[in-house]
Amino acid sequence: MRIRKLLSLSLVALVLSTLLVACGGDDDDDTASSGSGEPIKLGFSAWPGWFPWQVAEEQGIFAKAGVKVELVWFEGYLDSINALAAGQLDANSQTLNDTLASVAAGSDQRIVLVNDNSTGNDQIIVRDGINSIADLKGKKIGIEAGVVDHFLLALGLRSVGLTLSDVEVVNLETGAAAASFAAGQLDAVGAFAPFTTQALKRSGSKTLFTSKEFPGSIPDHLVVSGDLVEKRPGDVQKLVNAWFMTLDYIKANPAKSLDIMAKRAGVSVAEYKEYDAGTTLFTLEQNVKAFTSGSDMTYLNHASEEISKFLLDNEFVEEKINFAKVFEPRFVRAYEPAS
Repeated sequence: MRIRKLLSLSLVALVLSTLLVACGGDDDDDTASSGSGEPIKLGFSAWPGWFPWQVAEEQGIFAKAGVKVELVWFEGYLDSINALAAGQLDANSQTLNDTLASVAAGSDQRIVLVNDNSTGNDQIIVRDGINSIADLKGKKIGIEAGVVDHFLLALGLRSVGLTLSDVEVVNLETGAAAASFAAGQLDAVGAFAPFTTQALKRSGSKTLFTSKEFPGSIPDHLVVSGDLVEKRPGDVQKLVNAWFMTLDYIKANPAKSLDIMAKRAGVSVAEYKEYDAGTTLFTLEQNVKAFTSGSDMTYLNHASEEISKFLLDNEFVEEKINFAKVFEPRFVRAYEPAS
């Protein structure tokens, strides 16, 4: 499964500045690269909410939707984030956290679709003797700074009147954090599947809380470049259409679809089912709702405010993020199921 890591803002800025230098003064060439005949380069990596793209490719659903797509697989999630920021992709599959961080660094990115919400695959796992969130006070918690599980920990602590300053956060890459916890070197760990399996091998360990208890806290998206939205909105619509057509295919052909997704994930069907259970693929109705304005984490406007505050308070970004142009709900609203 993917390493869902916060992108370094300095790295994004470097990528963007390099791209601008390379493209400076050559505006006339933009038309050729963004014409409707060019395939959309769509990146994705290992996460259950994004494996349906593999189904779309293998079952010819992109073609049925009338859009050319070059599906690009990334072994490392962070590499896909860099590629979108550098203009090497037209679209990518990424978290809200990372999209906002990229926007803060100057990248013009638009969220056009909610693929899924994590509903259990992200977990705070604790040693024996810790039985409540309040018990985390003063404890040593291994977590990768800035990742979605860092944000999940902050939400859990806040629910009982605590903050991140009330615990000792040990900044470790997620796999290393899970291994350190399993070896008895930490009191708790924040991790996502499959590293949760590794962490829970520690005798007496248990899951204290998960993303399921905080609906909307970890949404995953189809994110496209501002250039693609402005120059090829028709193709963006067809790409969004292809996603919903794929969900319909998966529902009608579960066995075949599971086989395709498990193969892409490099796990057995049984293992894939276990991870898939902690991810909720979003229906059209859930998408429309998420893009409307609301006052809890299930609404993207509110989730963005909370995540932006988290990133700012913990100095992952230098100033408040302006996400006024980030959300493009028109494409899910315009989708019409085939009759």
